[in-house]
Amino acid sequence: MSVIEVRSPGMLTTVQDLGREGFGPMGVSPSGAADAIALRIGNLLVGNLEGAAALEMTLLGGTLAFPERAIVALAGADFGATLDDVPIEMWSSVDVRAGQTLRTGPTRTTARCYLCVQGGICVKQFLGSSSTHLLSGLGGFEGRALRKGDVLKIRSSGVGFRTFRRRKVSSRALEKLRPRKVLRVTPGPQSDWFSDANLTSFYSGTYYVAEESNRMGLRLHGDAIPLTTGGEMISEGVSLGAVQITAGGLPIILFVEQQTTGGYPKIANVISADLGSLGQLRPRDEIRFERVELETARTLLLEQEKLLASKELILE
Repeated sequence: MSVIEVRSPGMLTTVQDLGREGFGPMGVSPSGAADAIALRIGNLLVGNLEGAAALEMTLLGGTLAFPERAIVALAGADFGATLDDVPIEMWSSVDVRAGQTLRTGPTRTTARCYLCVQGGICVKQFLGSSSTHLLSGLGGFEGRALRKGDVLKIRSSGVGFRTFRRRKVSSRALEKLRPRKVLRVTPGPQSDWFSDANLTSFYSGTYYVAEESNRMGLRLHGDAIPLTTGGEMISEGVSLGAVQITAGGLPIILFVEQQTTGGYPKIANVISADLGSLGQLRPRDEIRFERVELETARTLLLEQEKLLASKELILE
């Protein structure tokens, strides 16, 4: 079995797949890739099923050695990757020779870069997923971010390297899938707790991603949104992308390692088609919210899925 040797782990590099859905009633959030679109495309570039486990690098990448030949692809943010100090192209499959070293640095664009390798990263699954859940220390590689000296196993693809053909994502598809800074949302279950004036302020205002943001949630800075009511509510189930308004009036967007219940009112919910954009937001990024109706949200998701399944996505 081939391996990847971690020479330098970067700021926060974890093993992620598409997460573990269906365990919210047990208090287990899905985890998984912060930008599932980038993960899915990266896997398609190397001939994997789109949910295969890969490495998610955040803000600053690391250095990885390949003792044996491998086929890899980098998707998501541009971390200035090189292979034996020669720059390699993003969103493209790459044939790595035995003994070569892949280096990635600080991001040049957005927050997260995914390293997908043919066969996928091989780790013990937890609740049917290979994803690392950092808060609980479960899943992934020993339930934690990677460290210097770690050795990751690569699953056998059963394909064989003789089948290697360079694949790349079309520029047209990349433009359509470009991460957004204007996040489209539908009204939340407590949206009627806010006055019309405060709703207008929320949708017209500008917010900044706080330094304290993480995979559990994105804290935002901006003008506070006061409640019309007293704001007291019984904790209830919360969804991925829910926009909660805290007691101080500032929003928190719940993310992939969210708590599964919450007692703050939810003014809105980021639509499924824009969840990948959340995963590419960096601290101090400026964002806004745009209200859409449920039917529009459904149409946008169907259009996105149609593009991901189309022949125009990947060029050979």
